[in-house]
Amino acid sequence: MNFIAELCQNHCGDLEKLLRLIESAADGGATHIKIQHIYSKNLTFRPEFQEGFKTNEKVHAIKRPWELEYERLKSLELSLKDCDKFITAVKDYGLIPLTTCFARCDIKQIYDLGFEEVKVASYDCASYQMIRELIPYFKKLFISTGATFNQEIIKTNEILKSSNHNYELLHCVTIYPTPLKYMQLNKLLWLKNICNSIGFSDHSNAQEDGILAAKAATLYKVNSIERHFTNLKPEDTKDGPVSINSKQLKELISFNELNFEDKIKSLKNEYPNWEIMKGGDKFDLSTEELLNRNYYRGR
Repeated sequence: MNFIAELCQNHCGDLEKLLRLIESAADGGATHIKIQHIYSKNLTFRPEFQEGFKTNEKVHAIKRPWELEYERLKSLELSLKDCDKFITAVKDYGLIPLTTCFARCDIKQIYDLGFEEVKVASYDCASYQMIRELIPYFKKLFISTGATFNQEIIKTNEILKSSNHNYELLHCVTIYPTPLKYMQLNKLLWLKNICNSIGFSDHSNAQEDGILAAKAATLYKVNSIERHFTNLKPEDTKDGPVSINSKQLKELISFNELNFEDKIKSLKNEYPNWEIMKGGDKFDLSTEELLNRNYYRGR
């Protein structure tokens, strides 16, 4: 199984912190280590998000002022030289470097840096043209499917399948952090019906719920599990609440080595109500996911 350590904002735009994170993730047993190729130059100004918009207490658009988001993203940027050092460091551990592509204009640059596998974030699962343009450049694509309607996922899957490309669809709930009762792990069964390779991108609260959701996901015979990863204190980074550490990653890997019956027994002992994470057979997007989709698609 692939274990993807998503470093995201946890490096704080600092190369030395980034290198220490790589070392920690490698020690934990990660197979892939991921950053995000996201740059403030690509941020779009949309007036509806400056103050947010609601009527009769119903929120239609979240408040996310452009200026604050621009400065936040600017502080997290990694230079091309930093990205190059990231790739070298990850490969030195015998692991696979990953990045998330957010803009079509960056595809060639990501390829030229030397990335061979790329992640597509949930909000771009239905960015069909970008996915078409990624296919010729990269050996494998990981596509998160959170905040995406089922018909959109089906169309993306058809594009990838018809290209005979190596790809994987990841179930994801785009609530940060995701309460266990909203995890909808049964969506993995739906994905398995349309795609040969599936995974789980977990945004549960690592401080309160540990790695319960990721453990439960292994019951579905997923090919990959992605989790935000840190070696910092939870309060030291915005991603802190949804990030696990090296010890938790090792625990997840050990759990995955158990047989099915022992996994069930362990989950019941740790969290008797664990089946709440399965959800039902309807996969409607929650209000919070729809609001996040509204903001992040086109950000």
